[in-house]
Amino acid sequence: MYVILVYDCGEKRVGKMLKLCRKYLHWIQNSVFEGEITEVKLQELKLKAGQLMDKKQDSLIIFKSRQARWLDKEVIGQERNSLDNIL
Repeated sequence: MYVILVYDCGEKRVGKMLKLCRKYLHWIQNSVFEGEITEVKLQELKLKAGQLMDKKQDSLIIFKSRQARWLDKEVIGQERNSLDNIL
């Protein structure tokens, strides 16, 4: 499946969440990731993220689609991290 993941964490946890999400998805902009992921890997990511988060202050939002081709992506301005150069 294809996902877009967005998080908002307290200052003390941002670095750890960034490092965790980079293990599973492609960083595209501050606190935003996208990419193909299996259901098992997504569950693993959510479990680990839940352990890092303070659920009273932090949030994690995941948008799911069957495949990337079902989404139209439009970037206005500078794209932070283009996926075009990935082999």
